[in-house]
Amino acid sequence: MKFVAFERSKQGTGASRRLRNAGRTPGIVFGGSTDPVAIELDHNALWHAVQKETFHASILDMELSGQVQKVLLRDVQYHPFKPLVLHVDFQRVDDKTRLHKKIPLHFINAENSPAVKVDKCLVNHVVNEIEIECLAIQLPEFIEVDLGEAVKGQSIHANDLKLPVGVKIVTHGKPNPTIATLVEPVEEVIAAPVAAAADDKKGKKKK
Repeated sequence: MKFVAFERSKQGTGASRRLRNAGRTPGIVFGGSTDPVAIELDHNALWHAVQKETFHASILDMELSGQVQKVLLRDVQYHPFKPLVLHVDFQRVDDKTRLHKKIPLHFINAENSPAVKVDKCLVNHVVNEIEIECLAIQLPEFIEVDLGEAVKGQSIHANDLKLPVGVKIVTHGKPNPTIATLVEPVEEVIAAPVAAAADDKKGKKKK
């Protein structure tokens, strides 16, 4: 995915406010052997880009001053309640850059599993993203969690995931964390008001 950025010379709170008022978003690109560079982007184009999953979890082509650089989105600051991106951070990457990055999980085939199809279980997504470690060129946009063979009461763990070559899961010391569980549906029992009707009849006396 490619986008265009422009170098910005003025920095500071006032300069950033004026940029936003003009429909631009301030940002910075850092990393590699080059010094950090302050940049600005067209806000509308950026807003549409950040709605896409691939913009957050893949290597991007950033055109800056006529040159294309490989970058990774590292941080996005949003306005608390307006549809507005306040600031973005990008990291330069190359074939030797090693990354720690959270990427989304895509749950597939749940509707075909014995747990859902036969036993009417519900899929409880314990997490929807997972942190991985890999080279930048090996970064996957997402990891699939295939639930096609899941059975009632089963738990899917990190060790059950099929990872691309060179990709490792970062668990921060947690042994084999749970990704999803297959939970039996809870049946609601509604009691009929039989007792109340009987009490009404007993309460009626002949005059």
